[in-house]
Amino acid sequence: MEIHEEHRDHQSQHLPRVLVIKPPAPLTLFGDKFISRRFQLLKAYESSLSLEQFLISHAHSIEAILCSGDSPVTLDILRLLPKLRLVVTASAGVNHIHMPECRRRGIAVANAGSIFSDDAADAAVGLLIDVWRKISSADKFLRQGLWSKIGDYPLGSKLGGKRVGIVGLGNIGLQVAKRLEAFGCNVLYNSRSKKPVPYAFYSNVCELAANSDALMICCALTDQTRRMINREVMLALGKEGIIVNVGRGAVIDENEMVRCLVHGEIAGAGLDVFENEPYVPKELLELDNVVLQPHRAVFTSESFVDLCELAVGNLEALFSNQPLLSPATAE
Repeated sequence: MEIHEEHRDHQSQHLPRVLVIKPPAPLTLFGDKFISRRFQLLKAYESSLSLEQFLISHAHSIEAILCSGDSPVTLDILRLLPKLRLVVTASAGVNHIHMPECRRRGIAVANAGSIFSDDAADAAVGLLIDVWRKISSADKFLRQGLWSKIGDYPLGSKLGGKRVGIVGLGNIGLQVAKRLEAFGCNVLYNSRSKKPVPYAFYSNVCELAANSDALMICCALTDQTRRMINREVMLALGKEGIIVNVGRGAVIDENEMVRCLVHGEIAGAGLDVFENEPYVPKELLELDNVVLQPHRAVFTSESFVDLCELAVGNLEALFSNQPLLSPATAE
């Protein structure tokens, strides 16, 4: 047994080295042994050294990083890794990676591609249905014993015939649109450019909101989209309007959204993401017309397995000089 362990340790020294600053959830749950057979994982989170000391000690052997939104790859980290060639993130978004420095140095970036698109779309439509049909609030009403005391619960709204504006018609937005079509919704969208799709295009988000009964936020967080859903957009959406966000919290001006919800200037919200996670404005916790999730829209056991396989595929592509499976660019 000792000989076997010694042989395995010796073998691992010859595997390509991949830095893991903090373990991405899919790696923790499914992929540690799966990935460790192919690469030597340098786990900074297990070291007694500070992160800076750890990076300096391994600087000339690290060619790849495996990260997630919880472990930002900052300019300071990149500057300590002169041999770095690839950053693989377990997320679809890349706003936690210093993309300008990666571009400047020719460091490739691979993301989750379309792995999470179906799960995110399912969750987005689920949140929309929940808010419009008052499912979570009706559940709470019943559990509190109010049915027998007060009587019938207020009516919800149907989906069919509703105008739903999608902000960001990428992989996730397109899957949301397909699902909404099946419910008989009229799909509209805003994106960086017009797409070859049978949906009405609005180049202005305010105009999209004014013509929608609900807004579905499916875009990435960039300098251009940060707080793009502001008070003006919410007032254009109106008192009967719903907001669903499965993109990033900071795409919405959260303080203004809270004010609009509290004062009845929009009708409700279904939120999977928030501006300062894991902290959620306490006002949202008290509103029956708001459905909340702890940033779990894209996470299923099936997608985690697929993601581990994709991460390994991207790392193997780097070390065998093949094209990446899911190259990412800043949007």
